[in-house]
Amino acid sequence: MSDKHDHSHHGHHHDHDHDHDHDHDHDHDHDHPHGHGDEKPAANPPTSLPEDTGTQALAEALQSSFGIVKIAMVVLVIVFLGSGFFKVTPQERAVVLHMGKPSGTGKEVLLQPGLHFAWPYPIDEVVRIPYSQLMQVKSEVGWYQTTPEAESLDQEGPGNPRLNPNGDGYVLSADQNIVHTRATLIYRIDEPVTYQFDFVNASNTVQNDLDNALLYAASRFKVDDILTRDIVRFRDTVRERVNHLVQEQNLGIVIEQCNVQSKPPLFLKSAFDGVLTALSVRDKNHNEALSYQNQVLSKAEAEASGRINTAQADKVRLVESVKAEAQRFTDLLPGFRKNPSLFANVLLTETMGRVLTNVQDKIYIPARADGKTREVRLQLSREPAASANIVPASNH
Repeated sequence: MSDKHDHSHHGHHHDHDHDHDHDHDHDHDHDHPHGHGDEKPAANPPTSLPEDTGTQALAEALQSSFGIVKIAMVVLVIVFLGSGFFKVTPQERAVVLHMGKPSGTGKEVLLQPGLHFAWPYPIDEVVRIPYSQLMQVKSEVGWYQTTPEAESLDQEGPGNPRLNPNGDGYVLSADQNIVHTRATLIYRIDEPVTYQFDFVNASNTVQNDLDNALLYAASRFKVDDILTRDIVRFRDTVRERVNHLVQEQNLGIVIEQCNVQSKPPLFLKSAFDGVLTALSVRDKNHNEALSYQNQVLSKAEAEASGRINTAQADKVRLVESVKAEAQRFTDLLPGFRKNPSLFANVLLTETMGRVLTNVQDKIYIPARADGKTREVRLQLSREPAASANIVPASNH
């Protein structure tokens, strides 16, 4: 149906032109005291000024609020993006997890020291991994129960009359004795990605390997070797075992140091102390005996060396003397062959001179060539020595 209404009510003009059907009714409830003929305006017509002022104030308030909200949103966006910047120190490396997976491939996964960007959580997550700093784990699987106070004072604590398996740890040696032992392993991370993401808790795995190494090494050493006689080799065996397990599991670490401490059961401490005292006395006596042995041997070797050197010198001197005599006889042989009698007399004179070394006067009278005897006159009494002022008479 088509309706056309033309109403004029005190300044309100309604002109409804409907060229289509309406399924609803129009109910105009207006008071018309004078009908639709000559309508006179009311004496005090209603005004819309207060309503327009409130609407305008509300619009201005909403506009201001929207401006503040925009500024706050811009600030929040800046803060949100700014929180994505982070710094990696030289002592660590970092990996960015994008939706739970490492971002990048190969060596790009590991972020080097410097400033980097990642979307804030929960889009990205930055995992920091210690790199150059040293890590440490302790194994007390074979150590007795103690307190932090006793550890700080380096005290062993009260010794129980027997081993308490509920609180005291221990290991069994190769000769089936009980020993308390513990170890401290110092390592550094060589492959951070492997160390961080291939294991649920890599440090716990390292500690398990250290526990295994202590039990393994103790089962291959006797109690005296662990405690006194072969401490260094026991420690090296623990370290080698840990290193083998770490490489086998590909933990991505490098072992720097392994310290091992071992003690006998506390309730047998006095017995072990007695054995250690006896061993100390034995070692002292043994060392003193070795020292005396070394002194005697050194002295005997020095004397033997001196005598050998003297004999060698005498031998050399005698040989050289014989060589010289042989050379002398060789040199005199031509003279002997020319005049044997003269050579014999000269040689006899030299020999008698050596034989009669202590005789003051030596007179040698050779035999005459004709075989006749000689007359020898000797003045037995010597003339007194002439004084300095007396001129001796000449003998004619």
